[in-house]
Amino acid sequence: MKLMPSLPSCVARMTSGERRLAERLLQKLEDDYSGWYNVPIGEKQFYPDFIILNPKRGILVLEVKDWKLETIRGADRYQMALLTQNGLTKTANPLEQARLNALRVETLLRSDPALRNPQNHPRYPGKLIMPFGWGAVLANITRKQFESQDLGQVLEPSRVICQDEMTESVDAEAFQSRLWGMFNYKFERELHLPEIERVRWHLFPELRLSTQQGQFGLLDGESTNKVIEIPDLIKIMDINQENLARSLGEGHRVIHGVAGSGKSMILGFRCLQLARTMSKPILVLCYNVTLAARLKQVIAERGAGERVSVRSFHEWCRDMLTTYQVDRPKFDRDYT
Repeated sequence: MKLMPSLPSCVARMTSGERRLAERLLQKLEDDYSGWYNVPIGEKQFYPDFIILNPKRGILVLEVKDWKLETIRGADRYQMALLTQNGLTKTANPLEQARLNALRVETLLRSDPALRNPQNHPRYPGKLIMPFGWGAVLANITRKQFESQDLGQVLEPSRVICQDEMTESVDAEAFQSRLWGMFNYKFERELHLPEIERVRWHLFPELRLSTQQGQFGLLDGESTNKVIEIPDLIKIMDINQENLARSLGEGHRVIHGVAGSGKSMILGFRCLQLARTMSKPILVLCYNVTLAARLKQVIAERGAGERVSVRSFHEWCRDMLTTYQVDRPKFDRDYT
């Protein structure tokens, strides 16, 4: 399975239960699975804990809770009452939370005619071409505890994974069976690559590539507040580029690649990601003046122009000399 962001790059912000689930997904699922942890979905930017996509199975939304049995003091279909350090608090029922997020995903994808069954389909006319499901993971509650407290009355048992069903020693087939028992129906066919790319195009607008001609192939500069017409031919980062872009992490990074391999796209993605998560200003320096101008335009159109300053290296140097009243160095005309 390919998890995005990669586990090492996001483990610090995971709860213990989320980390264990991520480890099991990586260990127990085959290479044709793709998963996303806490990544914003669609133009409205909602955040499921995990989304899992498989071309032969469909798309699954999971919510993970680290609650212990003794902290649950009441529950119904919509809310859970928990005993915390701050007293009794109410929070959303995780299964209802996952269901609503799954329905948002389904509505988003079904807006694309290419991802809907035709009206003359014998079984699911006008419905999404793939199954979708949802479930909850109770990372610190065993199945025996779950059943002893009648939690199945408010959390559908077939849509719940318990602590002892996600251990390192659990059988891979049994683990997968738990996941795919969360679907209402099975797949009739396998998703093709163009369909998978359309799914990603809708779920992750930040991965869309510009349709403008040019050598850099930067991210689409359309405003997220504008209704975008769904093109017949979509352009999006491939899955490996996305994985790299989401998993850069902190510190210094050097990205190697031939011309046209997507280095500039990853730079643009990283700028927007940092602008969304950081309160500090961000400076981007480019040696290429044309790239700097295009990237600056895209960042501004995405609404991040005030937080991200894009300059060419020499333009920035000239501004620093002016700001600090330093004379510009004089070079011998014969210097090469």
